[in-house]
Amino acid sequence: QVQLVESGGGLVQPGGSLRLSCAASGVDSADYLATAWFRQIPGKDREGISCISSNDNTFIADSVKGRFTISRDYAKNLVFLDMDTLRPEDTAIYYCAAESGFVNFCAIVEAPYDYWGQGTQVTVSS
Repeated sequence: QVQLVESGGGLVQPGGSLRLSCAASGVDSADYLATAWFRQIPGKDREGISCISSNDNTFIADSVKGRFTISRDYAKNLVFLDMDTLRPEDTAIYYCAAESGFVNFCAIVEAPYDYWGQGTQVTVSS
């Protein structure tokens, strides 16, 4: 059973940076899970932010393009979301999700993802 744990959230001032990590356990290191980041503001729908496929194709939402970057550490089964030039509107709970099987091109919609983390809070405020 794959389990995902997010970390790295916190309080940051506008213009600041954070790195979120998504740690996967219960997966063979040779199985490169397609992994995505979503975020949710209370009372609103979950929004897809970025994803990385099994062979490292990436996709990023227009709302964060140029500010957020997704990457992977194969050896440690970690997927990162580097967030720069943060804005108050980036405040949300950030979730990582993973899709089983080989995925050539990922998508930032919820349906394909089988496994979800519990989320980490990111607050951008002065």
